[in-house]
Amino acid sequence: MKQINSEDVRKVAKLARLDLPDEKIETYTNQLEKILSYVAQLEKIDTSGVSPTTRAVEVVNVCRDDVIQETNTREELLDLAPQREKDFFRVPKIL
Repeated sequence: MKQINSEDVRKVAKLARLDLPDEKIETYTNQLEKILSYVAQLEKIDTSGVSPTTRAVEVVNVCRDDVIQETNTREELLDLAPQREKDFFRVPKIL
C-alpha cells in the first residue's frame, strides 16, 4: 500500500508554491515514497536507552580562565589610526 500518491505531491507542491512539471510528478512521488519508507524503518528502532543529541560526535568548547591583565597598548592602537585627535580616532562625517 502506497503512503503517498501523485495528488498528495501536487497538493504539497501547491502549498509550498512550487511549480512542478507534470512529467516530474511521478518521479517525485516515487522518491518521497522511498523517503517515507526509510523513515518508517527508522521508527522501528528501539531508542529508549539512547539520550538525545544534536551531533554524532560531541563537541567540547575549551575556554581559558578569564583573567584581568593591565595593558598599555592604548597609545599604540591610537597611533595605528589613519587620523587621530588627542585620545580619539578621527573619522569622516557621515551625512
